[in-house]
Amino acid sequence: MLVSNALIGLREGLEAALVVVILVAFLVKTDRRWALRYVWLGVGVAVALSVALGALLTFGTKQLTFEAQELIGGTASIIAVVFVTFMVFWMRGAARTISGELKGKLDHALELGPMAIALVAFLGVGREGLETAIFFYATTEAAGQGNSLPMFGWVIGLGGAAVLGWLIYRGAVQINLSKFFRYTGILLILVAAGILSYGLHDLQEAQFLPGLNSLAFDVSAVVAPDSWYGVLLKGIFNFTPATTWLQAIAWVSYVAVVMTLFLRPVRPAAAARVRAEGTQPAPIS
Repeated sequence: MLVSNALIGLREGLEAALVVVILVAFLVKTDRRWALRYVWLGVGVAVALSVALGALLTFGTKQLTFEAQELIGGTASIIAVVFVTFMVFWMRGAARTISGELKGKLDHALELGPMAIALVAFLGVGREGLETAIFFYATTEAAGQGNSLPMFGWVIGLGGAAVLGWLIYRGAVQINLSKFFRYTGILLILVAAGILSYGLHDLQEAQFLPGLNSLAFDVSAVVAPDSWYGVLLKGIFNFTPATTWLQAIAWVSYVAVVMTLFLRPVRPAAAARVRAEGTQPAPIS
């Protein structure tokens, strides 16, 4: 769970950090530093709500029955998969244009007043924060109680994203965002397939879906769950040696469809537009 959570934390954190970097750099560049306090206000509220949601999901379900916990955990996993799927496709196209879009929204908000400025920052960071909260709950549930690896993974990923955001703002590092989000998107699709599989297993254990005892394969004798490679496969891809038919079919179908769509060539019209804009992503400042 350490590697997969660090990857998700890095992706989500960097997207949120880029929003903050773009907004702050735009205000500083245009000599509107007076509005920075409202940007940080929006960011602070978004972070607080995200932490509150994560705490509610993580600790608010402990008193429920086993079936109810599994039902909530499975549902959260499915929602997390929807979010991560939308995220990888959205960033596939938005990496080159996110700077210009955010600057346009902030420029308009400056005319409306302080609360509009805070709202732009809140919406930009809040979406990533709420996704992160649901991811955090889904992955900690998958890891099981007493396993602290998901927490360490999130700390590493979000910490790395914060450092990268600061370095980008200072001009100390430049990242080809299109390539970064493409390669991490491929890995995230595999991670999301594992989360989907685990979520469906939760729903089967909650007796919401059938087929809990109908196994597609059981390789526990070859891939022991407590072996280092078994732990590694579970930590990165949520692989379980005993997999039901529903889990197997869902995993294969998800990877086949989503990976194919994600890796398909850019349409000629879009490719021409990208060439006109240049091969590098839009500058942050």
